[in-house]
Amino acid sequence: MPNIKPISELRNYTSVVNEVKYGSRVYLTKNGHGQIAMINMQELDELEKELALARFKLEMLKGERSILEEGPVSSDDLKKELGLL
Repeated sequence: MPNIKPISELRNYTSVVNEVKYGSRVYLTKNGHGQIAMINMQELDELEKELALARFKLEMLKGERSILEEGPVSSDDLKKELGLL
């Protein structure tokens, strides 16, 4: 169950921070609407790694699709595009 608290709970900052654990985020609301999420640093690092991997896989799929649809780029064309010639 999500741990949702009004932002005014931050007056007792230490108590709120102590509730943040891996897999147990604290969501703070302002006027009844979500405003801030507090997340464990290890969990955040893992989420960022997963996101980076997903983005890399997407770019690889785009590259594979480009090769299938447009064909590969010759080494000379690549050198020209990179300004190496």
